[in-house]
Amino acid sequence: MNETALNHFEHLIRAKLAELEQGSEAGREARSIVELDQQAVGRLSRMDALQNQAMAQAQQARRDLEARRLRAALDRIAEGEYGYCEDCGEEIARGRLELDLAASRCVSCASG
Repeated sequence: MNETALNHFEHLIRAKLAELEQGSEAGREARSIVELDQQAVGRLSRMDALQNQAMAQAQQARRDLEARRLRAALDRIAEGEYGYCEDCGEEIARGRLELDLAASRCVSCASG
């Protein structure tokens, strides 16, 4: 992969990481502890709040996983290994990398 393509993907990865960080900040309140004060919130409202909290926590877990994958991709760029399959060593198709910036395996190895 040439230097221009690597710079392109590094820029996309950093932009995606920034987007994930913004999502984390925006969801911070939704993940906070739900008050269990029966007088302030009715039982159904409290259950709804607990469900919303659980969904926000699951969404954050997905963001954290994606951020780890993207940071690993940045490490591969720094090591000169980005864009090459970690299993067979062949170049990963550019289209695959455009769809999944953190892809570390080619289509053949990923589906096998």
